[in-house]
Amino acid sequence: MMNITFSRKATEVIFQDAIQRDITTARRTSLLQILWNERYLTRAQLITRVEYRLGRNCFGIAAWEDIFYRDMRVVKRAFQAANYILDYSRNREHLGYYLRGQSALSPEFRQIVKASAAEADQRQIDIYHQLSAAARFRQGCAISDTARKVVAYRIHLENPRLTPQEANRMALQRAYIL
Repeated sequence: MMNITFSRKATEVIFQDAIQRDITTARRTSLLQILWNERYLTRAQLITRVEYRLGRNCFGIAAWEDIFYRDMRVVKRAFQAANYILDYSRNREHLGYYLRGQSALSPEFRQIVKASAAEADQRQIDIYHQLSAAARFRQGCAISDTARKVVAYRIHLENPRLTPQEANRMALQRAYIL
């Protein structure tokens, strides 16, 4: 077989297609991306983050533990190929998967956190601290409802034949179903 070197952009197109067609590739890519940016994440935290990206039960319903650990073995090999060591810490202060020799957050994520903190309005933070837990919960629900309505509105714009109820149902499905 002939060894042909393709451009990185061409390879990326093929890879993105594989991610969209194959849930295993999508899960492993998500795990790799998450662990590249964040460290000390437990199995439960990783599964939650991947399910947020790909949909509930993307690891399956019956043998999800086996699937997760199989995926992690491949992710570990991928990091090794890039000269990083993925390990697991059982230390209470730093529990979870991490890359040896790397800080808890990637430099890119650290910069994002710093920029976000710089944009925070201390007056608004003080107002939130004064709210009851119930009021904060109601506000969180209102934000979630607004986000869902925006998605439903966009779905309806893209598919004008849908009723608003059908667009809303599709918006909910995008959040919970693959």
